[in-house]
Amino acid sequence: MGDFLVYTIGFPITFLLLVMGMSLAARRILGLRIGLIRTALACLMAMSVASSAFGETTVEPTAGLVTLQLGLSILAVIGLLAFAEIIVPTGSIPPPTEWWGMLRRRIARTRRYSRITAIAVRHGLGPYLRGRERTSTGLARSLRLALQDAGVTFVKLGQVLSTRSDLLPQDFVDELSLLQDNVPPAPWKEVQFVLHHELGPGALDSVDEKPLAAASIAQVHRAVLASGEEVVVKVQRPNVRAVAEGDLDIVLRLADKLQRTRWGAALGIRDLAEGFAAALREELDFKVEARNIEAVSAASDSSVTLPRVHLATSRVLVMDRLDGVPLRGTAEDEGLARTLLRFVLRQVMLDGVFHADPHPGNVMLLSDGRLGLLDFGSVGRIDSSLRSALQRLLLAIDRSDPAGLTDALLELTSRPEDIDEQRLERALGQFMARHLGAGMRPDVEMFADLFLIVSRFGLSIPPEIAAVFRALATLEGTLGVLSPGFNIVVESRAFAAEQISERLTPESVRRTMAEELQAVLPMLRRLPRRIDRITGAMEQGRLSMSMRLFADERDRSFVTGLLHQVMLTVLGATAGVMAVLLLGSSGGPQVTHDIGLYQVFGYNLLIISVLLGLRVVVTVFRPRA
Repeated sequence: MGDFLVYTIGFPITFLLLVMGMSLAARRILGLRIGLIRTALACLMAMSVASSAFGETTVEPTAGLVTLQLGLSILAVIGLLAFAEIIVPTGSIPPPTEWWGMLRRRIARTRRYSRITAIAVRHGLGPYLRGRERTSTGLARSLRLALQDAGVTFVKLGQVLSTRSDLLPQDFVDELSLLQDNVPPAPWKEVQFVLHHELGPGALDSVDEKPLAAASIAQVHRAVLASGEEVVVKVQRPNVRAVAEGDLDIVLRLADKLQRTRWGAALGIRDLAEGFAAALREELDFKVEARNIEAVSAASDSSVTLPRVHLATSRVLVMDRLDGVPLRGTAEDEGLARTLLRFVLRQVMLDGVFHADPHPGNVMLLSDGRLGLLDFGSVGRIDSSLRSALQRLLLAIDRSDPAGLTDALLELTSRPEDIDEQRLERALGQFMARHLGAGMRPDVEMFADLFLIVSRFGLSIPPEIAAVFRALATLEGTLGVLSPGFNIVVESRAFAAEQISERLTPESVRRTMAEELQAVLPMLRRLPRRIDRITGAMEQGRLSMSMRLFADERDRSFVTGLLHQVMLTVLGATAGVMAVLLLGSSGGPQVTHDIGLYQVFGYNLLIISVLLGLRVVVTVFRPRA
């Protein structure tokens, strides 16, 4: 009974100590943090291999054979762990506590995949999903209908793609521009539940059950605050966030797959998908929209009215009700069109915060004769350097300056290393001759040709600038409602020229020079002393230059890692060569009847060589974090 208890208690403790020792050894040899469960499984498999290999031998164990058996056992464990790390790296499998949630998400994603696939097949996109391209004149229309039926996320994706003339052919852009996300309103009980959950009782005195407008993400109702002030309430549709998150997961996974293709990598599909996902998540959070309204209001003048926010949660937004009528069906007014264009251009070029979706449904003609802007879920932001480059681009177009247009375009885009700037300048010169020559009337279509040039030369337009062109393309349709035939390009060129001219007035130049002088004045004060020190050192022959190699930590880390791998490879190869020489030697004392001492040394060196080789292989093939 005592022996049984000793065995029952002692074996698990011994095995646990063995697993911990093997885990520590594997961590040192492979340079990885390996979990105890994985190490325990490898130890069990190695013990079974060792028992089958050595269990039936009749040779009396000696010190040399014991080291050989121990080395083979360690080699078996390390080999299994190295193979597991290459195939399934540590950390790639979540802990068991997360498996149930992962299973539910995978099932939901599979169902959504099947629905989207069925929608695509129904609209004739099946061959393209299977990788079989075919010529079809109705492909753009089929894609638009499939995206429209797939739901809110894919409708938004199509609307974003409709603004990327640099990525898609013009027929796709025209077709995707027709996407609308108007849907039937959600039942009042569901809307009422969201209002009660987000605002609590008493925040609103009354809410009109019939919505003023309904879209795929939210719907808008009239309401009255407890103070008696009339407002509108924007309520997010129930469950739309869960659906959107599931769809975004699918979009990002598809983008990862497409990024591995040549054309997907050239277009930067993953970056586009991540930018779209970030923008949609912001649009699903009404607190972000409230901050957007405050940011645009703070940077705007009073020529266009913006609503004031009263209450904001992630799913409900309470704002001023603008007294007016939708823009469609109003009387034509070129002055209002010019006012709206200059309002948006000022936001883009001067303030850096602009309304990114000014379509006619988001613009109202107010009772006082002014315009009002609604729906700030999509707001663009560009920094001062991009704003300056955009101004120079419009100014170069206004002056028909190919060299200036080339410089501005290269500042706006991400350029490849092997770009031929001279050939790009000639292409832009031909572009100007086609669209800006004598008797030509420039229009928005010229930007489609500009995007073709951008795509042909491998330039990549950043998302911020793409949002600017999307807003201007959307604004063109809105201005066409206010004033048919309104030329947005001519007016934008005039606006840019005015801004440049304002900067060249004596007062502006004086103010700019004063600001620059304030910035460089501290450096100018120190300059004479530094020049005196340099000239003194030159006179005395003490002038020297110090340059540090590998000053960057990343460079040092790369070189250190490379030298480490080379050293391990050399040591492993040396141990392997010595092992072969010793195994081929016939001299030396005999450990057993068939094995000599030199062979034992050779086998041990061979084990060491294999372990060092495994360390190098795991480091090379294991994916980087």
